[in-house]
Amino acid sequence: MNGLANYRLDQDGSGNTLLTLSGPYLVSTIGAIDAELRALEGPIARIELSDVSEIDTVGAWIAGNLASQHQAEISGATPRAERLLKALEGMSGEERMVPEMLPVWERVPLAMGEKVFAARDGIMGVLSFLGAIISATAHLARHPRRFRILALVHQLELVGVTALPIIGLMSFLIGIVIAQQGAVQLAQFGAETLTVNLVGRITLRELGVLMTAIMVAGRSGSAFAAQIGTMKLTEEVDAMRTIGISPVEALVIPRILAAVIMMPLLGFYSAGMGIIGGAVIGDLMLNIPFWTFLVRIHDVVPLHDLWVGLLKAPVFGLIVALAGCYHGMQVKGNSEQVGLRTTMAVVSAIFAVIVLDAIFAVFFTEIGWG
Repeated sequence: MNGLANYRLDQDGSGNTLLTLSGPYLVSTIGAIDAELRALEGPIARIELSDVSEIDTVGAWIAGNLASQHQAEISGATPRAERLLKALEGMSGEERMVPEMLPVWERVPLAMGEKVFAARDGIMGVLSFLGAIISATAHLARHPRRFRILALVHQLELVGVTALPIIGLMSFLIGIVIAQQGAVQLAQFGAETLTVNLVGRITLRELGVLMTAIMVAGRSGSAFAAQIGTMKLTEEVDAMRTIGISPVEALVIPRILAAVIMMPLLGFYSAGMGIIGGAVIGDLMLNIPFWTFLVRIHDVVPLHDLWVGLLKAPVFGLIVALAGCYHGMQVKGNSEQVGLRTTMAVVSAIFAVIVLDAIFAVFFTEIGWG
């Protein structure tokens, strides 16, 4: 059969079976006889390749597999065929589809050890990143003209101004929920008027800044990680280093400053919208006039509750920006890493913010601001 792979079985002078392969043994031509070759019954003493006009890796693998299956020797191979056969020597098509699983008493310690080493590497990476930020900040302090004020203004707009609608709506609705649910519970004790205290204190002290930090983490923290991560993949960060621009100065510090500056403002705005939402419910459900509700907020909420929220806000902003920028700078390899690191940035930022909020709650209670 001209142009297709072929074979024939002969007997040599000693009565041994000889398998002669002929024609092009290529991936495009061998399919017609592959099943027949696999079904050949032995014993076959020798496989002759002198009539093979062309051969590729698939053809060499078929010949080598036949030789291994029938314990036959190969003769008449061209130099190219010999190279391919040598490269494929010892390979088998019968590989395990599922890797061998270690017993549970080995898997668990192994997994724990991997987690410990990963945590160690993560801590070292964060410390190294913090060192780079401190070094870059000191360098900017010595050379203030290098600071990119336009980049800071742009990030202030992205982190703060464009976040006002969603944060305002979220806080307004949360204020409505707190007031409505609180009024329902307090009505059992005839203390509906204390809804003002509940809404005022919980929004100014806790939920205003906490929900804002979570929203900024999901909105701006993820954007920081995705933007910087994409720049890492496209080698823009390496190009900046090549032309003498510090990526930390140009990309990281403006984003951190923007988050630290805008978080107190956004937290105060969020608390205000939450109080307005509570006042709306007070006017509609509790017969507390809207303006009376706002005036009562001033009377029943201590001033230190406002300061507690404002003091926590820049710390939360710092954590969110650090998480986003750090994970963005860790992207490498492929585009899948961008999504993975963006998710890690949001999760780690929200986790750190909630842990810090609990620490702050205990601390401010201990100093008498409870």
